[in-house]
Amino acid sequence: MKKRSIVRTIITLVVIIAAVVAIAKVLTNNKKENAAKTAIVAESNGDVAVRVTKVEKQALELDFGVNGNFIPGQQMDFMAENSGRVTQVLVDEGNVVSKGQTLAVIKTDQLNVDLESAQANYRNALKDKERYENAFKTGGVTQQQLDQANLALSNAEARVSQAKIKVGDAYIRASINGVVNKRYIEPGAVVAPGTKLFEIVDISRLKLQVNANEAQVANLKVGDKVKINVNVFPDKDYTGTVTFIAAKSDAALSFPIEILLAANPGNQVKAGMYATAIFNFPSQAPAMLVPRSAFIGSVSSNQVFVVKNDSSATLRKVIAGRVMGDQVEVLQGLQEGETVITSGQINLSEGSPITIVK
Repeated sequence: MKKRSIVRTIITLVVIIAAVVAIAKVLTNNKKENAAKTAIVAESNGDVAVRVTKVEKQALELDFGVNGNFIPGQQMDFMAENSGRVTQVLVDEGNVVSKGQTLAVIKTDQLNVDLESAQANYRNALKDKERYENAFKTGGVTQQQLDQANLALSNAEARVSQAKIKVGDAYIRASINGVVNKRYIEPGAVVAPGTKLFEIVDISRLKLQVNANEAQVANLKVGDKVKINVNVFPDKDYTGTVTFIAAKSDAALSFPIEILLAANPGNQVKAGMYATAIFNFPSQAPAMLVPRSAFIGSVSSNQVFVVKNDSSATLRKVIAGRVMGDQVEVLQGLQEGETVITSGQINLSEGSPITIVK
């Protein structure tokens, strides 16, 4: 028993020692890695190690392409205005319809009864008004009674108009030209006001919806011509016109844009298809560009560190222009040929000595 206890103790000690050695090895490696990382930040002489780049003028490439999908020029859901039973459905999904065409009919028996009752009341009110006018001429009724008769006639006329509108609403008519994309009802169905009956889309005019960032949208205007590549028709060329540019960006800081497809022979392009809008711009004059990383914190700070005499850093106030990917246009504050610091700024202050890392 004693021997077994000693053996277990020895094994435990060996495991502990092995674990300690492993931990020490890991810590040593981490220390070496940290030392290697910090070597780039500080030299033994106290200089801050930095990376730099030359300020130079470059030609601006403003052309860009963005993906999006087509939406119908118009899309409308048709709802029931009255409650009742559907007696006729005159169109089916896929049918082409014209503005004003009757799509369905809701039972109108009760509505016709209401209209006849309103018309009868109107005729009675009209006779009462005529009698009161004759009686008023002979002093048989007062002005107040005549006014009440006129008011009753006006109310009766309004009820007739209202009943006619309800009868008219029982005939569901298309208010746009297009194709019946969805039919939600069948003959015999009972509907209530607000029940969805049809979805009609107009694909004779398609719009491509895309998003652009602030640098891209700054160069766009309504009316610009755009080349469009439709994914499923790679061999065909399409063009479009910018018809809408959002005045405000969305949550992702992108600006929604709509491009009207100029022509769609045979309606081959369908709503929902994907496409790429290619925006081409004239050649631009060269601009002063620096890496985005040169700015302290962010581009909005308008501050960069410039190398002075190849040995120190000086803080420079600049005016930033357009942001194009990882490059930023500088409008004022820098001269071509100067050197800006692109990394290591966190350790710098005005006049800090530096060592440039190649």
